Amino acid sequence: MNRCYRHRLATGVLMVCCGLLNTPLHASIDPAPPIKPDVVSSQQASPFPQPAALRDNVAFWRSVFSEWRQNQVAMHDKVYTGLIYEVFDLGGKVNDSLTEAQKSQVAQRRELWESRLQRIATEQAEELSTEDQALRQRIIDVAGVAAVKEAHLRLRTQRGVRERFMRGLATSGRYDAVFRRAFKEAGLPEDLAYLPHVESSFQPHARSSVGATGMWQFTRAAGERFMTVNKVVDERLDPVASARGAARYLKHAHQQLGDWSLAITSYNHGIQGMMNARAEFGTDFGRIVNEYKGKTFGFASQNFYAEFLAVREIASQPERFFPEGVNFEAPMRDIHVVLDRPARASDLANRYSVAHKDLLAMNPAWSERARLGKVAIPAGVMVSLPAATQKNAIADLKIAQAHSSAASKPKVRANSNSDARVHVVRKGDTPWLIATNYGVTVTDLLANNQLTKRSVIRPGQRLGIPFNG
Repeated sequence: MNRCYRHRLATGVLMVCCGLLNTPLHASIDPAPPIKPDVVSSQQASPFPQPAALRDNVAFWRSVFSEWRQNQVAMHDKVYTGLIYEVFDLGGKVNDSLTEAQKSQVAQRRELWESRLQRIATEQAEELSTEDQALRQRIIDVAGVAAVKEAHLRLRTQRGVRERFMRGLATSGRYDAVFRRAFKEAGLPEDLAYLPHVESSFQPHARSSVGATGMWQFTRAAGERFMTVNKVVDERLDPVASARGAARYLKHAHQQLGDWSLAITSYNHGIQGMMNARAEFGTDFGRIVNEYKGKTFGFASQNFYAEFLAVREIASQPERFFPEGVNFEAPMRDIHVVLDRPARASDLANRYSVAHKDLLAMNPAWSERARLGKVAIPAGVMVSLPAATQKNAIADLKIAQAHSSAASKPKVRANSNSDARVHVVRKGDTPWLIATNYGVTVTDLLANNQLTKRSVIRPGQRLGIPFNG
């Protein structure tokens, strides 16, 4: 996290920048009010348009997430997703992983369909059965005559995930408000908070086969660039810290690509890959999905934006898709602070009167050595604390303000609401990136902190952010 939060307290709106007695902190207090996921934003002018060419793709994923259950398998065309040949039920008890018998059942159904589609492609139409003639015509209606020839090569199976999506939706109740705040403060559309439905179904410890980790599924390389990932801390495992990393990434991607369908797809395919696609087709995303032949632009990348559109529609209207009701978790009420300098877990626990085991449970990003107190948590790392520590944080704010006034350090300007804007430098931060995130110029940022273009900023360093106007 690299920005203070605004919070509505009993006395009004306050932005908190606090320092521990011995370990200064930049803190933000964000006990989110009890709310359910936003159901209004998707009905307003949308920054996420749905190209006509993606209509079938979105409808397909809408069925996967909200209609088909985990014991159901759809047999479909992987290019023309409007071609769903059948949805069949698996035998026996069904878990996240299939049994060998269930895998065999899927393989047998696939072989039957491959054989049937090959027959339709090779035999004359008048020689086909009435059912096969109807199927052939259906393929032509959806995909054109040329699509009949290789339909058997495009066959794909997809299990339903209705139960898993519903569990993720319930979990999202805990994070929705704080995720939305992260994107709003970055100047991005709040509905990007729905992305974990696509990436991990809101599972904090999800791991992919290619090493992507956490609720937001960052690879290590991307994590090192957009958050803190090292031998002591892996913020990919902290949902809130990684949401802030996702906001940084998506802001950067949108600045590079200029279009949300491309920026969101880059989350799966990479910015350079989408720049290559844009070079061929501009921002015509329908053509990109159907015509771009990038080496790694496969089914997952082609469908990533369609999946996002589908989950956004479902999650913004849970009562429509889950009439039985969703038991949303209570919103997170943690306080989040960012260390100005290294601190050991025991010091934080003592300062805020938090049981050590509770502190560790709230901060899953810490390594085992950090949890045992063998190494300090580095500067610039976000720390989660119980909401009960709010009074301590406000007291620390007064101490920090007093120290700030007494010391001859860069001044932090405050507005009429006494909002202090202080940024704690993180690994990978540059003056340009910081200025962009806050909507100020690099020149004003440097001047406000008595820096020059040759100045070097370091993790843990506090920079005062100038207010516009």
